[in-house]
Order: sequence, then C-alpha cells, then structure tokens
Amino acid sequence: MKKYFVIGNPIDHSLSPKLHNYWLKENNIDAIYDKKKIEENHLQTIISEIKEKKINGINVTVPFKKSVIPYLDKLSQEAEQTQSVNTIILSNDNLVGHNTDIAGFTKAIKSLKLDFKGKKVFILGAGGVVPSIILALNRMNVSKIIVSNRTKKKAEDLKSQFNNLDLLDWGDMVDFDIIINATSLGLNKETINLDFSKYRNNKLFYDVIYNPEETNFLKEGKKLGNKTENGKLMFIYQAHEAFKLWHGIEPPINSQTLKILNND
Repeated sequence: MKKYFVIGNPIDHSLSPKLHNYWLKENNIDAIYDKKKIEENHLQTIISEIKEKKINGINVTVPFKKSVIPYLDKLSQEAEQTQSVNTIILSNDNLVGHNTDIAGFTKAIKSLKLDFKGKKVFILGAGGVVPSIILALNRMNVSKIIVSNRTKKKAEDLKSQFNNLDLLDWGDMVDFDIIINATSLGLNKETINLDFSKYRNNKLFYDVIYNPEETNFLKEGKKLGNKTENGKLMFIYQAHEAFKLWHGIEPPINSQTLKILNND
C-alpha cells in the first residue's frame, strides 16, 4: 500500500486526508493519506523517506513551504519562481518540489467567476502561500498589490522577490478592492486586530483559511456589507493538482466533493 502525508505545524485543521482518501477510494487506488505534525528539525528525515520509497509523496503546509527546499534535488518552474513548495514527488530518483497553490488559487477565482483585472489587492501576511498568490495575481493583471506583515523583514524579503509590491506597516490601512487574509490568524478563532470599519460594500474579503469555514475576518467583512469567500475551493484545486501529479488522474470536482468536506 502506498503512503502519502501532509506535513505542517499546526496540522489538526487540515482536511487534506479527508479529500485525498475520498479520491483514492473512488479511483480504487491502494494507498492511504494521513497528516503529520512535525518540527523543523525532522524535515530532512521525513523527506528522505520518499527517496527510500517508504513514503510515496508529501504535501507541505505552513510553516515549511520554503524550508523544505534545501532537501530537494529539483524544483518545478513555479516552485522556483515562488521559492515555495507544497507537493513533493520522486521522479527518476530525484526529489522534486512542485507548487500547486498557484493553480489552486487561479482556478478557485475563475470558478467563482471573479475578475481581478485592474483591481487593487491588499494582502495580510507574507509567508507560506503568499508568493504563490502574488504570482497568480500578477498573471491576472491586477493594478496594485500591497503587503502588510507582522514581521516586516518577511515582507521586505518578498519585495526583493517581486519588485512590484507596495509594503505597509502592520496596523496601517489602505484603500483596496480585494483584501486577502493569508496569515494563520483565524485558525483558532483569533481576531485580526485591524480596523476595517471604513471599508464597506463592494469589497471582497478573501480568507485563505478554509477550516473554520467562516473566520472572524470574514464575519467582519460580511457585517460591513462586503462579499466574502474562504479558501475551500483553492484548497480543493491545489489538492486536485497534487493528486494528478502523484496518480495521473483528475477526479471530478463537483457538489459531492464539497459535500465530503462540508460533513466535517
């Protein structure tokens, strides 16, 4: 039986096993997918188990999307561009890091029939998935991307990677068409301590978090009369891309897929 894992810290919130095991069963694949909370000093050990063929593939979530890179032999073009890896495979005895977050975000926005062209986007956070979102937004031809992060150096590192960014000190606010919460604030029902009260109606509040389904950030956006979306579709589409890389199969994404996750 093949074995697949998602690794991260925290990891309890992840619905990846639920989704992947559903697709594995539907496609009669003799495999199991589980989640594993690890510390950074265990990264090399678990990744080496793919090379030793004890594990067949790994998904990577916060906070390890960048720190796994030194242990890999190759990166896909998009993983190289973003310096962010969320899927690891063994190909011709090489450990290869892929980034399926870019396609995940892009396909989610497309399926929601949202048009980001010419829009001003304000991103909260600078780690994990943010480089992937920035690359996707650039491809969507947004007019401006502003990033604010609690640790300013991380935001400055991002600017050296994507020079079209504007940076804003954490706590300051700026006008936007779309605001994206890409921090982990909200996983444990925390509140983002920013004043959104001026930003009413016709804005989009988007949260990368999908579990819980409605974070305090989204509740506040909705209360102010704005459109809100969580990261569930992005999560499904990035998982779909990873499944395709590992198994060469594209399972359908339909109401049944959403139902599987909604039952959690």
